[in-house]
Amino acid sequence: MRKTAAKLLAVAAIATSVATVAAGAAVADPAVTPAAADIVSVGSDTTQAVSTQFSADYNAYLTSIGDTTSPRYYSWDATGSATITPKSGASAITRPNGSGAGITELNTAGSKVDVARSSRAPKATDPASDIFVAFAKDAVTWSAKNGGHAPASLTAAQLKGIYDCSITNWTQISATLPNATIKPWLPQANSGTRSFFLTAIGNPTVGSCVQDGPEENEGVDSRLAGDDTVFPYSVAAYLSQTVGGHGTPTSNPGSLTLRNVGTLVPVNTTTNTINAPFAASAFGRVVYNVVRNAEWTATDAHGAALRNIFGPSGWICTNGTNDIKSYGFLPLSAAACGTTTHS
Repeated sequence: MRKTAAKLLAVAAIATSVATVAAGAAVADPAVTPAAADIVSVGSDTTQAVSTQFSADYNAYLTSIGDTTSPRYYSWDATGSATITPKSGASAITRPNGSGAGITELNTAGSKVDVARSSRAPKATDPASDIFVAFAKDAVTWSAKNGGHAPASLTAAQLKGIYDCSITNWTQISATLPNATIKPWLPQANSGTRSFFLTAIGNPTVGSCVQDGPEENEGVDSRLAGDDTVFPYSVAAYLSQTVGGHGTPTSNPGSLTLRNVGTLVPVNTTTNTINAPFAASAFGRVVYNVVRNAEWTATDAHGAALRNIFGPSGWICTNGTNDIKSYGFLPLSAAACGTTTHS
């Protein structure tokens, strides 16, 4: 990976109960059809809500300073209608769901999408022509049903065993746990959270006992309701849904609560933020907006708009801190926000 710019320990489950979930007005597709010159993003479910909030606040900022000519920014959700028309003059496309699908669409010939939201870092298989622009810090842990059979903590090695199916019963973890079959789940295939989580637990060869398909960060999926569920969850998404008030009837943890990885605790319950040691571990991740390098470096209005929104001196890095915190993420340092990375 090549850089092109500078860059608690109590063992207890996070037992926050989600009795009610406030509706999050910032989770929505654009209310208008973006103009052909506007900047539009697709992809990651994990960062869709904060990106929609960025859109509302950035566009309001341009209006407040009397700027009627600069391109506006809009963000399309990962789920919803089967197809979307990204902007005026564009053809309808299958809605990209997940980091991988967003990056694929960004690199489809003739694509009118300008940005792919990504909750994973670049991979060697990503096009070298893509630039990953950092904007915040997240972390991923595992979740289980509140009051179910899962323990408060599993080590990375135990999680790897669960997902390669060498550990299939709770009694293999501890004789004090119920004699019950573990039910490991993974988000849908294009999920950046899925990809990141598997890497963090040691790159297991996913076994036949693992089921997949639920949307990431949606614990209300009925398939996840059992006492023996194990399911990856973005810590930022969980905090956004339970503390930030941005949950919706479909995007909330349901009965799932976050669990520890070994002695690492995902949430600082005093500040209701991602716990710093957890964020600094292998389970902490940077989240990105991915753009095409040729457009990022262009001297035209389109390139300027991309940099003015996502760059080190752009709106997100200089004005987006409150949005980043409200949606559960940790802000990056001034030196790290807007830095770019290639595959």
